[in-house]
Amino acid sequence: MQFVDISPSTSQPPTGLIVCLHGWGANADDVTSLLPFFHLPDYHFVFPNAPFPYPYSPMGRAWYDLRQENMYQGLIESRQILTDWLESLEGSTGVPLSRTILSGFSQGGAMTLDVGLNLPLAGLVSMSGYLHPDAGKVKKTSYPPTLIMHGRQDEVVPLLAALKAKETLESLAVVVQYQEFEMGHEISPQMLEVIRNFVKNAIG
Repeated sequence: MQFVDISPSTSQPPTGLIVCLHGWGANADDVTSLLPFFHLPDYHFVFPNAPFPYPYSPMGRAWYDLRQENMYQGLIESRQILTDWLESLEGSTGVPLSRTILSGFSQGGAMTLDVGLNLPLAGLVSMSGYLHPDAGKVKKTSYPPTLIMHGRQDEVVPLLAALKAKETLESLAVVVQYQEFEMGHEISPQMLEVIRNFVKNAIG
């Protein structure tokens, strides 16, 4: 899987690893532009490109198809590719999954919840995301703490999707931090501030 890899800006070994998954039709460069606003210089960041082409733009990528006639096509493949890749990251970064935060926006948020709940990660962050229809079927004894954030005026992924995700995860005994914002389908500076605090609480 192709990805943008950015080491800590300090000379010390990374405190942790943050993986950011882009949304449908975006790409790794789109979320990489957010890096200065995280204000986490001690962390290693990785921004992967989804494995499938986006049908409406040569620059965009997709974790799976969201067109009605092909809904969720590619999800099974992406799930396996992303899982295998995440498990390989310790070998290249030196950071174990236990000190890794998996985050994502929109479709990337859905992939974060899908794959992340089945891995021993330090935490999960879903921004304007949602749950896949089969979410919550795998029962475990413990899950990573999870931050869910959503805009109240989101017209792409309705707020109801975030509330459903919160309810489903809490029914699995996931520790969920939930926050709404007065905004649409976007990533705001306020979101990144909440993420920074979540990361510091989860890893240090």
